[in-house]
Amino acid sequence: MVFEVQVIPIKTSVIKLKSNLVKVVLEAIKKQGLEFKDNDILVLSSKIVSFAKGRVIRLSAVAPSEKAKIMAERYDLSPAFAELILQRADRILGGVKKAVLTLNNSVFTVNAGIDNKNAPKGFVVLWPKNPQLQAEHIRKEIFHHIGRKVGVLIVDSTVAPLRWGTRGLAIGVAGFEPVKDYRQTRDLFKKEIAITLQAVADDLASAAHVVMGEAAEQTPMAIIRDAPVTFTEKVDAEMMKIAFDNCAYMGAFKLKRSYKIS
Repeated sequence: MVFEVQVIPIKTSVIKLKSNLVKVVLEAIKKQGLEFKDNDILVLSSKIVSFAKGRVIRLSAVAPSEKAKIMAERYDLSPAFAELILQRADRILGGVKKAVLTLNNSVFTVNAGIDNKNAPKGFVVLWPKNPQLQAEHIRKEIFHHIGRKVGVLIVDSTVAPLRWGTRGLAIGVAGFEPVKDYRQTRDLFKKEIAITLQAVADDLASAAHVVMGEAAEQTPMAIIRDAPVTFTEKVDAEMMKIAFDNCAYMGAFKLKRSYKIS
């Protein structure tokens, strides 16, 4: 079967704090002359989800600890920004100038997902609180308003070891299975596949990331149409995560210098 997947960028005005996000989505899609179809996937940047929930912090209101001041000097960050990383990260893994590699809710992310890009001057934006729950709520609200069953994907950008640039990362998924399991199926040469799972949600996040951009594009959402996914009412977002003991990177590096935030 050949899939002709469409990725349609959706422009918006600047999202205001505590906006009604579903209303913003529906108005932006209508303004662009589009309509949702059943089994479309709505992709939303994590930042606009956070904006809609007021998860924006003024750096001048943050009192840095001594630990934050040390970390700030080491990684060339403001002490207040470093303090927020310490407060939000589950584990600090190390880093380079301006970028601290962290674990946040069992997800690799830089600076615990905290970002000052596309935030007002002097402010930063936090990751959405419980993005999985947010995705499910948005999906239900869209169905309530227009009667369409769509998938919802909340995405952030991430980096990969030894590769330049950002790519999409799925942090909240509703309405479709985020991982496709190829284990115990067979390849072209009839050999049984032993370990391969496809990160479908991350693949779609990266496809949307290409058209949404990272700067002043004002394209914080996209519609993915005719994606080769399995739609479902119940999603187990934990299936996107892998245990430390089964992760190739964790196993290779052992993270001897990492430390858990107390």
